[in-house]
Amino acid sequence: MPEASPRHVFVYGTLRRGGRNDINRLRPAPRYVGMGEVKGRLYRIDWYPGLTLGGEEAVTVVGEVYEIGAELEAVLDEIEQIMPGEASEYFKRELAIEVLGRPLQCLVYEINPERVRGKQVIGHGDWILFHPA
Repeated sequence: MPEASPRHVFVYGTLRRGGRNDINRLRPAPRYVGMGEVKGRLYRIDWYPGLTLGGEEAVTVVGEVYEIGAELEAVLDEIEQIMPGEASEYFKRELAIEVLGRPLQCLVYEINPERVRGKQVIGHGDWILFHPA
């Protein structure tokens, strides 16, 4: 059976380089592609952030884009507590993110909007500046 083509993932929180769950420490290792940006809002959920995409009060949220395979995607799904239905902590989204001048389809883990009620809004879009490792 042929190997599934690699996917790209946009990481904006603890999975960023130097973060608590640094994606570079996971196996199989990802391949760094470059920095990217999305429009949304960051929230401090606890020791980790959540991102809601779009919205009227959206800011530019920065993150790193990595090429990953299916095996690492399964690890990320576990970290982000992806489960079927509305109870999932995060939902997997696909969107085009410009990296090095070209759009790449990227997987983005968006927080369940139910989880941000009463949580602190981070007024800018950089979790690492807000919460250094």
